[in-house]
Amino acid sequence: EIDRPLDSSKSGGHARIRICRRQSIMTTALEKLLRPRSIAILGASADFNKIGGRPLKFLIEKGFPGRILPVNPRYETIGDLPCYPDIGAVPGPVDLAVVALAADLVIETVEALGAAGVPAAVVFSSGFGEMGPEGRVREATLLDTARKAGVRILGPNGLGHINAFDRVYGTFTQYAYGETPAGPAAFVTQSGAFGTAISALARSRGVGFGYFVNTGNECDLGFSEIMEAVLADDRVRVGAGYIEGLAEGTGLIQAAERARSLGKPIVLTKVGRTASGARAAASHTGSLAGEDAVFDGVVRQYGLLRARNEEHMLDLVEVLALTEPPAGRRVGIVTQSGGAGVLMADRAEELGLEVPQLGPETVSRLRDILPAFGAANNPVDVTAQFITEPEILRESVKALLDDPEIDIAVIWFQLMDQFVDELMEIFKDLKASTTKPIVACWVAGPADGIRRLRTLGYAVLRGAEPAIDAVEGLVRHAEAGRKITPPPPSSVELPPLPEEGGIVSGAIAARLLRHCDVPLVETSFASDRAEAEAAAATLGYPVVMKIDSPDLPHKTEIDGVALGLGDATEVGAAYGDIMAAVGRHAPEARIDGVVIQEMLAGPVELVLGLKRDPIFGPVVMAGLGGIHVEILKDVVFRHAPIDEAGALEMLADLKVAAILDGVRGRPAVDKAALARLIAAVSRLGAALGNRLREFDLNPVFAGPEGAVAVDWLLVLDPADENALPP
Repeated sequence: EIDRPLDSSKSGGHARIRICRRQSIMTTALEKLLRPRSIAILGASADFNKIGGRPLKFLIEKGFPGRILPVNPRYETIGDLPCYPDIGAVPGPVDLAVVALAADLVIETVEALGAAGVPAAVVFSSGFGEMGPEGRVREATLLDTARKAGVRILGPNGLGHINAFDRVYGTFTQYAYGETPAGPAAFVTQSGAFGTAISALARSRGVGFGYFVNTGNECDLGFSEIMEAVLADDRVRVGAGYIEGLAEGTGLIQAAERARSLGKPIVLTKVGRTASGARAAASHTGSLAGEDAVFDGVVRQYGLLRARNEEHMLDLVEVLALTEPPAGRRVGIVTQSGGAGVLMADRAEELGLEVPQLGPETVSRLRDILPAFGAANNPVDVTAQFITEPEILRESVKALLDDPEIDIAVIWFQLMDQFVDELMEIFKDLKASTTKPIVACWVAGPADGIRRLRTLGYAVLRGAEPAIDAVEGLVRHAEAGRKITPPPPSSVELPPLPEEGGIVSGAIAARLLRHCDVPLVETSFASDRAEAEAAAATLGYPVVMKIDSPDLPHKTEIDGVALGLGDATEVGAAYGDIMAAVGRHAPEARIDGVVIQEMLAGPVELVLGLKRDPIFGPVVMAGLGGIHVEILKDVVFRHAPIDEAGALEMLADLKVAAILDGVRGRPAVDKAALARLIAAVSRLGAALGNRLREFDLNPVFAGPEGAVAVDWLLVLDPADENALPP
């Protein structure tokens, strides 16, 4: 956004310079936060068990190479270090302040940090937004003070951070009491306690976090900005994150795009899968747009990987950090157990991976290698015979990977406590002699053996299904990296919209859709019986008639729809029946007239929609329509706008995507035409921006000849932002 041209009539030539300068200051402050050369601990304690003493302990014992500066007027020295009465008395520049003070001292302390030129602070102190209305006021004051002082804040109410690469410990977390190996993963967590548990679990599994950052209340620095910053470190290969909620989604999208440009995956675990963030809605789109459904769609759209839980997250982190991306999704499986091979093949198929048949040359080669009771197909069963004849495993894997139909191999084995050295020799040889990626699955293996295998550069998973799940994540990351990111779809300049909010007349909504090149069924609008009869005659029979009212979004519930009208007499009678029904069910409703449409049906009925999500802004939805939308809830979301390739990906993500390809003799849908329609709708959503509340297109009929919208419902928010509903 810094490079976006500014309106000189409003901003003047200096605005761009000020923005760029602030961005430079922010970047410098993040550098100082994450990679400081001098750290002041305000509220430092000589008791290393206290919160103010733990950072000192960690920095000293773990060998922070920069200046350690305790600040506390109660001490002249702490250990061998001089202790200063206040930040103003500290000599020389200070890159980072760790604030371990009572909440009522924090705001004045941040003012003093700004006066002393300290660019960044970690604030441990609780007593802010987590404490209710009074705490939120205090937190807002803290943020305002920090911005005026030029100090970036991590926290408050957080555990702080660790940069294990450079032995930076701005934290009091229990995790820092043990070893904190500087592995190639960076972990950012919104939870302190759960984040600590995940970090300790990672350590026990031999996964090193080069960065551990707990964002606390995120009064200033939030999850996304920190994630983007740690991924910029060349020593980091993969980002991992635990999320409980986002205030806005733009930052996460920006971090995802930056990660993709760097070729670095981000793995996220987000809680709250079943909690719906949707308010009461008039449309299917609004009612189905729960917070998690939208989050899941946006995550997939921008190439982020979502883990089910902390174990799955660490599996993905390990395989992504240690394994080169495969060229495709064709998996070769080599096992010591036929049963494990079948289990892995089943799981691979469930996840959309391929377990291809091996070529005849490969099968023949394997039969020459394996014992007679082995299996020379994919999965390959080398049996326990390889324990006494190690070359069976080694040569089987080589044969498998030489097959042009295989992109990646998974090797499953168990125990092997007495044969660790032999295994290491096999895997050393495979590393030197093969170019395709290999993932190991070592069940109940000895800890030292697993550690040694990871040291050789192999990801080592704990079970059959976790191994395949991790490979599927690796494949998805590889596929996202191969995509050429197109320029954003062209923007749409919309005609004038009604100033007021609420449901918009069907005629206005139809004009908007046509303006954006969304195909509609032949439609006319009539204000009385005579116009309805004339419109029907022009369209040609049979026709459909619907009530057109901003107060009646669900027409069928008040008998406001008549189908299959075959002549003028039926049209006139239907007009009278519909008006009478509306009078009975909704006598106060405003009536614009009726809608007359060509009677149409299609092989497949879909629902499309738009919604302004409170986190991500305009999002587009696609799913199977009719009764299925309520029962199956098989819908997917994407951040708007998307192009036609993105629309095709949406359709592929539907659970019943195969229906679009034709089933039980039905013809296949023209998916290219359907994708054009979805992309056009998404551009409309992006153009509506903050005016959009909900826009339903339901149904959309799709068939071999194309796709058309048959019914639509647009709900706008008022142009005056002060009139927005709560």
